[in-house]
Order: sequence, then structure tokens, then C-alpha cells
Amino acid sequence: MTSRWTPHATVATIVTDDQGRFLMVRETVRDLNGGREVINQPAGHIEANEAILDAAVRETLEETGWHVELTGLLGLYTYTAPSNGVTYHRYCFTGRPVRYDAEAPLDDGIIGPAWMTIDELRQSEHLRSEMVLTCCEDYLAKPHYPLDIITEHP
Repeated sequence: MTSRWTPHATVATIVTDDQGRFLMVRETVRDLNGGREVINQPAGHIEANEAILDAAVRETLEETGWHVELTGLLGLYTYTAPSNGVTYHRYCFTGRPVRYDAEAPLDDGIIGPAWMTIDELRQSEHLRSEMVLTCCEDYLAKPHYPLDIITEHP
């Protein structure tokens, strides 16, 4: 019997401020050398029975302390991690910052939020994956789609 291919369903949020900087997450990932700090968008897995939009808002808060309002869908992305062969399907949303909560508990492994320019991201050697820069570049160059393009049935 062959095993069933099960990609991981994830969300990510591209949030920018009035200066055009991107809200990023500094986090520690475990690897063969112990651990290393990386930069990522607020992102994570969609939980069972969770709406996709709710997952994006939740993950952004849990990883940055920022409450956000989603404004659009940027795109759908796939990535197969060379380290473990897992394929991720990412729903990437755009959003705007609403309010920062310095007291919000952050997920394990999260160091904290960072606001970064596109040039800082282009020069960084610590991006979690290629998708990080791809999504930011797409945000600047490609159309954003309305949220009502998504239909979820209960």
C-alpha cells in the first residue's frame, strides 16, 4: 500500500507599515547544529476546523503581538523543504497593522517581531525559506485579490 501525500496547509501574512516596512518574525528553528535564528513572515499551520482567515489573524498575533486586519489575498505558494521533504501549501494574505499588544504571549521559539525594509530582506542571509522574499517581492509587484475570492463551507 502506498502512503498518501499530505501537504501541510499554512497561512502567512504580509503586513506593512506607513514607511513601507514589512512586519517580520525573528524565530529560532531547530536543526542538526542545535538551532539558529531566522526571519519569516508571521506564518503557521491552519488548525482543524479553523477558517483560513482566522488562522492568518491568529498566527500573526501569536508570533508578533500585532492585531491585524486582513486586506487581501496575495497568492498561493508551494514549497518543499529540502531538510525534511515536507511540502507546504501557503495561503499568503495582505494586511494592515491595527494595534500592538506588548503583553501578548508569543509562540515557543519566537524571539519577537521586527520591521524590515525590502532591501534589508534582500540582503538577509537568515530567511527561513525562499518563500519569505518571494512573498514580499510579489507584494510589491503583483496584484492583490479581494478576500471574497475565498469561499469556505462549514
